Amino acid sequence: MTTETMMTTTTIEAFTGPLSGYRRVVIKIGSALLVEGRTGTLKRSWMEGVAADVARLRAGGAGVLLVSSGAIAMGRGVLKLPKGKLKLEDSQAAAAVGQIALARAWAEVLGDHRITAGQILLTLGDTEERRRYLNGRATIGKLLKLGAVPVINENDTVATTEIRYGDNDRLAARVAAMMGADLLVLLSDIDGLYTAPPQVDPNATLIPVIDRITPEIEAMAGGAASELSRGGMKTKIDAGKIATVAGAAMIIASGKVAAPLSRIDAGGPHSLFRAEAAPVTARKAWIAGHIEAPGVITIDAGAVRALKQGRSLLPPGVTRVDGDFHRGDTVIVVDEAGVELARGLVAYDAVDARRIRGQNSAVIEDILGAPGRTEMIHRDDLVLKGDFGD
Repeated sequence: MTTETMMTTTTIEAFTGPLSGYRRVVIKIGSALLVEGRTGTLKRSWMEGVAADVARLRAGGAGVLLVSSGAIAMGRGVLKLPKGKLKLEDSQAAAAVGQIALARAWAEVLGDHRITAGQILLTLGDTEERRRYLNGRATIGKLLKLGAVPVINENDTVATTEIRYGDNDRLAARVAAMMGADLLVLLSDIDGLYTAPPQVDPNATLIPVIDRITPEIEAMAGGAASELSRGGMKTKIDAGKIATVAGAAMIIASGKVAAPLSRIDAGGPHSLFRAEAAPVTARKAWIAGHIEAPGVITIDAGAVRALKQGRSLLPPGVTRVDGDFHRGDTVIVVDEAGVELARGLVAYDAVDARRIRGQNSAVIEDILGAPGRTEMIHRDDLVLKGDFGD
């Protein structure tokens, strides 16, 4: 048995139902589940139930990562900040206070099962910029090998509206993709994906299994359901696109019960999004999972056909370049009707891309005054839309 699956000295029963057999599991926990909204106090007994569930997953051989909201909600209670939307500086101050309390609480409840917790604070840039992404993956991977449970949250003390995830659903999906997880569990205040928002349509029914995220599935998503929550079903579907293309199944289930993972394993209601049968490579999963894209490249019909045949994007097929980006950034590729076709790592800065768009590759050196790459986006750096969800 590896240190990643190291057990406590107390015998713990492993899961035997739907949660059994997974190698690495990411569990996302929302603020409303952790924190009492009126008082800002932590729901300690609920956390203890989750810690016991984590121990059961580890008993079955899984490495476990927690993506835990709650820092701002806890901090605003301690600092006695007003209800409603907070100013940026108030949110950052609340996060600074709440992160300490939240990390301590997780360390204590996991420690009851002789499990070590390690705190990881990420920003959007940590998973969007390749070098920082690889560094983060190495650190988290080392914690898992040493038998710890990484407790991950967005670094709200430094993140701003323009450079943040804004919800931990997509952060959890990016972590699942980054760490090669085979299961992502989103614990929420709803049992799963319904045919329509159940609070609006009394005839809405739960969808137990989703084979692929289609436009019809996306249309079933509703809005945010809680003052403490920044996300809604839409962000969970967005998370599903990121996770499933990277090879991770995703479960949405209610966390409004004690030991919510035990309830799932016992056959409780939930929605399972199946992983893609042929997941993209880790590098392409990283490209496809980008939340922010600083530029858009429009291409003609000939270039569209070339991309669909597995070829690179060349300058002659580019008709328009929008945005301010740099070489190596992820950009969106659209057809002349504005329909997104792909995402890829561009080989030129925006200013140079505009200069060579529509030009034959043979004249790039004359235009730029220096040798340039033949491809605007190489096929190895390109992910077609159909490969990361429709």
